[in-house]
Amino acid sequence: MKQGFRQSMAWLHTWVGLLTSWLLLMIFMAGTASYYRQEISRWMRPELTTAPVSQEVAAANAVSYLQANAADAEYWHIQLPDARNPAITMYWFNPAPKDGQGDGRASRRARFGEATLDAASGTPIQARQTRGGEFFYRLHFDLHYIPVLWARYIVGFCAMFMLVAIISGVITHKKIFKDFFTFRPRKGQRSWLDFHNVSAVMALPYHLMITYTGIVTLMLMYLPWGIKAAYPGEEDKFYVESLGGLSEPRPASGTSAPMRDVAALMESARREWNGAEVATLRMDHPNDAAASLALTQRDGKALSIATPTLRLDAVNGQLLERGGQAGGATATRDVLMGLHLAHFADAGLRLLLFVSGLLGCLMVASGCVLWAIKERAKHARSGRVGFGLRLVDALNIGAVAGLPIAFAAYFWANRLLPLDTLERPQAEINLFFAGWGLATLVGLLHPRRQSWAWLLYLGAAMFVLLPVLNALTTRAHLGVSLPAGDWVLAGVDLFALAFGLCLGYCGWRMQRWQPAVSAADKRRRQAAAVDGAPPTQVARDGGVA
Repeated sequence: MKQGFRQSMAWLHTWVGLLTSWLLLMIFMAGTASYYRQEISRWMRPELTTAPVSQEVAAANAVSYLQANAADAEYWHIQLPDARNPAITMYWFNPAPKDGQGDGRASRRARFGEATLDAASGTPIQARQTRGGEFFYRLHFDLHYIPVLWARYIVGFCAMFMLVAIISGVITHKKIFKDFFTFRPRKGQRSWLDFHNVSAVMALPYHLMITYTGIVTLMLMYLPWGIKAAYPGEEDKFYVESLGGLSEPRPASGTSAPMRDVAALMESARREWNGAEVATLRMDHPNDAAASLALTQRDGKALSIATPTLRLDAVNGQLLERGGQAGGATATRDVLMGLHLAHFADAGLRLLLFVSGLLGCLMVASGCVLWAIKERAKHARSGRVGFGLRLVDALNIGAVAGLPIAFAAYFWANRLLPLDTLERPQAEINLFFAGWGLATLVGLLHPRRQSWAWLLYLGAAMFVLLPVLNALTTRAHLGVSLPAGDWVLAGVDLFALAFGLCLGYCGWRMQRWQPAVSAADKRRRQAAAVDGAPPTQVARDGGVA
C-alpha cells in the first residue's frame, strides 16, 4: 500500500460508502419506519375501532365469520388483536374449482379470501385498502418494481458495503471517540465532518448490529449451496428439520366432523406455554375429521424470533406436535434475526431503536454531502464543476431532500385517493415513487442550493400539514385521539408535525447558508479582484460547501 494502511482504509471508506449511499439511505429510512409499521398501518386505516376485547371473544367471532363465509376452505389463518393492532385480520384459501381450472397462478390468487373484523362485535370493517407500514418493511429489503430475488441480492450487496464502510470508518478515524464530543458549527467542511462523526459514533453499536444482522436474515439465500448439497431436491425438508417449525398438516379425511370450541383449544395452548398468550391461529381442513389447529405464541421478551408453536387436533383437542425446537446454529441465527426485527422491544426500547435508526439516516446523508463538499474544494481551483460532482449533487438532492417528500406523498395519497380506487394500495406506492422521482428530476435539472431549500420546504409543508389533512378527511385526528389517550394514532400525527418542523429548519438554514472561505481562498479572490477576473462560481454549485 503506497499510502499506508489508514489512508487506504480512508479511500475504501469513502468509495464503498458513496457508491451505495443513496440506496442505503432509502433502506435505512424504510427500515427505521418499520419499527412502527403496525402503528403506521393503524393510522392509514382510520376506520378501525379500538374497543378492548378478550382473545377468546375475538377468536370466537373470527371462527363464526369463517364458518359463515368460508366453511369449506382448505385453511383459515387468524391474526388476533393486540395493543398495536386492535382488529382481527384473517385470510383463507378456498378449494380448487371442481372443473380443474384452478391450477394457474392467477386462479390460485383468486382463491384467496381476506377480511378485517371488529374484534368486539365480529362484524366486517370496511377499512380502506392500503399496504400501510408493511410497505416500508418490505421496501427495505424487497425494494419494488423489480423481482424479489434480484432486489434481495442488491440489498445484500449494499449491506456488505455498509459493513465495510463502518469498519473502515472506525479504522480511519483514530480519534473517533474524541471527535464525538467535538462539533464546530459554521466551519464548512469541518462542520459536516463533525456532524458525520457524531451521528456515526452516537449509535455505532446499533449501526454494526443492524447491518450485520440484516445480512444474516437472508444468509440462506446468499449461501444456498450447503442446503443443496445436504438436501438435494428436498430444500423444504431442511427448513422443517433445522428451523424447528411444524411439519406439513395431515391430509383431509373427507369425512365431516364438528370441531371443538376454539376457546378450549387456546386454553390448552396457554397451559402448555405457562400462561403465554396466543398470537395467530391456523386451522387446516376446517370441519373435517382430520382438522388441526396450529397456534403461535405471542412475541414476548425473548431476543429470538423462534416463538413456540403447537398443533392440536381440532376435533378432540389432542396434542399432535410441538414446534420451535431448533438446534444451536439455528438458535443463534434466530437471536440475530430477533435483534434485527426487535419484536421483543417494549415502547421505550422501540423508541431508542427508532432514534438510532434516524441517526443512521443522518450518518448516510451527511456522508453523501461531505463527499461533494470535499470534491467541490478541489474543483474550485480550476473554476469548473465536472460531470461526476454534478451527478452526485443531483443524487444528493434527490435522496436527502427527496425521500422525505416521497414518504409524505405516501401518507397524503392514503388520505386523498378515493376509497374505491382500483388497486388502491399500488396507487399509494406509485405516488411514493413519483414524489421521489420528481425530487430527483429537480436535482438533475437544477443542482443548486435553491433546490435544496425548495425541496426541504416542500417536505416540511407536507409533513406539517399532514395532521391538518387527517383532521379534514377522517375522524381519527388529534382532537379525538389525544383526549382518548390513543397514542398510536396521535403519535403518527405528532411525529409528522415534529419532523416537518425539523425539515423546515433545515430548509431555512440551507437558504441562508454561507459557505466557509479559507484564508487561501480569500487571498485568491482578492488577487482575482485586483486582476479584474470574475470570482469562481464553484462554491455555489450544488448548494452546500
